[in-house]
Formats: sequence, C-alpha cells, structure tokens
Amino acid sequence: MEDKNLKGHAALFTAYLIFGLNTPVSKAVLADGNTSPLALTFFRFAGAATLFWIASLFVKREKVCRRDLFLFFVASMFGILINQMAFIVGLSMASPIDASVITTMVPILTMLLAALFLGEPITWKKAGGVLVGAAGALLLIFNGNPLLSGSANRTGDWLCVLSCTSFALYLTAFKKLILRYSAVTSMKWMFLYATVVSLPFCRRDIASVPWAALSPDGVIRIAYVVVAATFIAYLLIPPGQKSLRPTVVSMYNYLQPIVASAVAVATGMDAFGWSKGIASLLVFFGVYLVTQSKSRAQLEAERQRRRNIGVE
Repeated sequence: MEDKNLKGHAALFTAYLIFGLNTPVSKAVLADGNTSPLALTFFRFAGAATLFWIASLFVKREKVCRRDLFLFFVASMFGILINQMAFIVGLSMASPIDASVITTMVPILTMLLAALFLGEPITWKKAGGVLVGAAGALLLIFNGNPLLSGSANRTGDWLCVLSCTSFALYLTAFKKLILRYSAVTSMKWMFLYATVVSLPFCRRDIASVPWAALSPDGVIRIAYVVVAATFIAYLLIPPGQKSLRPTVVSMYNYLQPIVASAVAVATGMDAFGWSKGIASLLVFFGVYLVTQSKSRAQLEAERQRRRNIGVE
C-alpha cells in the first residue's frame, strides 16, 4: 500500500472513530434538555469555523480564486450544513436505530454518484465490499445496541436520508476542489459559510440556551462535540479524500456503529458476543474489498498495456 494511501486510511479511521464516540456524547448533550439540536449544530459550525480560522494563521496562506470561493459555498451546503442539520434534527425525531440503518446508505449512494460524476467503475469487488460492510453494520444495529434505542418518526427518517444523500454528493462532486487546497483552507471557508447561513435558523434556539444551568459535564461534552467531533475530525477527512477514492472514504461510515457498540460494552451497557465479532469482521473485510477494487485509472492503464502488447 502506498504511503499516502496508508496516511489517508489512518486519517479516516481516526476521524470516524471520533464520530463514533460522538454518538453517545451528543445523545447525552441533547438528553439534559438544555441544548436543542439546532443550538448544538450551530455550536459545531461556529466553534469549528473559529478554530479553523485561528489554525490558518499558523500554516502557509493559500489564495483562493473567486470561482473556488463559490464552489466552497456550495460544498459547504452539501458537506456540512444540510448534512449535519438534517441529521441532528432527524435523529432527535426518529429512532436512532432507523437513523443508523439509513447511514448505511452513504457508501451505496457514493458508489453510484462516483460512477455518475467521476466515471468510477462499479466493479463486482467494489459492490461486494459495500454490501458486505453494510451487512456487518446492520448486524450490529439490529443486535439491540442500548445506545441505539428510541422512538420512531417518519419525518426524522426522511431528514436522515437527506443528510446521507447530501454527504454522498459532497464526497463525489467536490473531490477535485478538495484536491486543490489544504484541509485548513478548505474547512475554514466551508465552516464559515455554514455558520453564516445557519444563524437565522438557529438564532432562537441559541438565545434560549440556559447557560447558567449547564453542568461542568455538559460543557465538557459540548466541547468534545465542537473540538474533537468537528474541528479535529473534519481536519482529518480531506487528507483521506485526497488519497482515496470517494467510495473508500464513505466505507468508513460503517465504523461508527462498531464504535458505539464498543462504548456500550466498555460502559457495561452491553456484552461482547459472537454477533459483534462477526459484524466487525464483515465491516473491515468490506473496507478491504473496496480498497482492493480497481479505479478507472487502473482499468484504463491495464487496457492500454494490453493494446501495447497487441501492437508489439
């Protein structure tokens, strides 16, 4: 495996490990009743935007052309604003089990959209890897993880579908844009745009937060959501996008239910059984299959070699 690919896998593994831990942390923040879903989402946007702009003072400055500033705005709407707002509001209305099942759509949607936007082939190995990974994630979800219990609401389900579709579009349609800039440059603009656009929708929820009633534990949880699950995690995603294909990037979405299950086991809320072991193996084997599938460039190179051999 090439060194840049290895770094991309390491970055994505860390990012989605953080996202997985964010599930129970965010649930705890919302459960205390002091912070609404929209208020928490705005904290993520504004906090991450502030941290990325501060970070940009300590890295090499990159000039962004006007066209790319507009593209960053559109990318922000799909990759951050719609993705995060639709999911957190949907999660507050729908069953967490439903939401978790719906998130398994991301690699499938990404594979189809990558074929549409980037001309990436849908090989048997790639399709098989996506389905094997989905089987592992679904096995974990339906095994009754205590962190994934709740009531159902169809509107919430559709919001989660919108969130997944939005993120899949971001992974495929804006890959070339992300390749042109550093992670800090990309994210500082995207989170700035998300903060500005979301403010009118979140203003009332922010004003209604009872700051004095927030416990120290609540503040620490919110800090984790903002600093770790937003700033650090989104800092790690662009390196993965640059070195790996969109479908490979999206496969790490299946890591989140594994992490949630591990948290349940570690905290005594659940026990480790054969189903969890099999599910974890299926997820990682699915990622391996997708990684081993051939890209369009590799297939074209093979066809060219065969042509050259035929000419000789």
